[in-house]
Amino acid sequence: MLRKLLDRLHPLFSKGGSLELLYPLFEAADTFLYTPADITRRASHVRDGMDLKRMMTLVVLALGPCFFMAMHNTGYQANLAIENGLGSAIEGWRECVFQWLGLAHDPTSFVDNFALGALYFLPIYLVTVVAGGAWEVLFSIVRKHDVNEGFLVTSALFPLTLPPTIPLWQVAIGISFGVVIGKEVFGGTGKNFLNPALTARAFLYFAYPAEITGMAIWTAADGFSGATPLGALASASAGDTITTLTDLGWWDCFLGYTQGSMGETSTLACLLGAAVLIATGIGSWRVMLGVVLGALATSLLLYAGSSSESGNALMQMGPLWHFVIGGFAFGTVFMATDPVSAAMTEKGRWWYGGLIGVMTVLIRVINPAFPEGIMLAILFGNTMAPLIDYFVIQANIKRRMARYGA
Repeated sequence: MLRKLLDRLHPLFSKGGSLELLYPLFEAADTFLYTPADITRRASHVRDGMDLKRMMTLVVLALGPCFFMAMHNTGYQANLAIENGLGSAIEGWRECVFQWLGLAHDPTSFVDNFALGALYFLPIYLVTVVAGGAWEVLFSIVRKHDVNEGFLVTSALFPLTLPPTIPLWQVAIGISFGVVIGKEVFGGTGKNFLNPALTARAFLYFAYPAEITGMAIWTAADGFSGATPLGALASASAGDTITTLTDLGWWDCFLGYTQGSMGETSTLACLLGAAVLIATGIGSWRVMLGVVLGALATSLLLYAGSSSESGNALMQMGPLWHFVIGGFAFGTVFMATDPVSAAMTEKGRWWYGGLIGVMTVLIRVINPAFPEGIMLAILFGNTMAPLIDYFVIQANIKRRMARYGA
């Protein structure tokens, strides 16, 4: 019945129909519900069954564990603060909904934590989808092309990089900047050289630093301020550690029960997503491993050369800590591996990943004013990716000419 209804509506939206301008909306709904009707009728050469829709859908599925932790940990941190008397109850309509559901601020209750986190995460996600989706539809109507599935991933990634207390109007502005300036002005999906979600996050980072980096934004409880592990170390003196500053152990940070952006705290959740991306061939394991090796080598070098007289607590942090604090794991798995803005050549992906890993640690340690170095490092890597591919290809050409004497 649904298929027949869509077929009857199709002439209205096709060329010459009264709703021709809205064809991208109709096509997006049709292909979301059904496989496109266009098929190859003669012999074709197909590498695999992966298309843009399958790729984007699998990335969103791989983000499932991060979605879970975004809601669970957000609610847990808020309920823990309220339970310990460090903050007051949540504000406004969320408190009304919480009481209407018959829930209590109990940090030991999975339902209480998840429900409270959802009350913060879902509005941010919905604003992202509506505001960013509106720009996608507008550009598709003006350019007369289909609404592609690239925004599915952008709309999933962006909310996960934000704190729970960010104003919703800033979410709308941020995603608008990421979609329009980070992607559409260059031609749309497949033509952008910067990751749109990360571009949106960077815009908010510099445009509204108080709402994106302050101590009071990470916990959804009124009157409570809590620093992220990186933020605490950035302002600490030599000899201080994450454990002494925040009472958090390495495993706490690995599992994700820390302050931070909603979907970036859990390294375990990111590793589960990495397994899906690597198994399906969507995410490049070379990029991921390159980032890890680059960060490991740089952090080992800085750690070996550190001393108590340096006055820099981040320099004295062990290399393994870099992998579980901040957004390192999230950026490595889901941002650095963006197939459009990353390096395209196999060897270039090693250099691209290594550059991001090195830059991440250098920004974190050498310039504590920007303790979350992975964001800036990936954007820097995006701008260097075409140059890396160029030199890799030129080197291959020179070796081939030397080999065949031509």
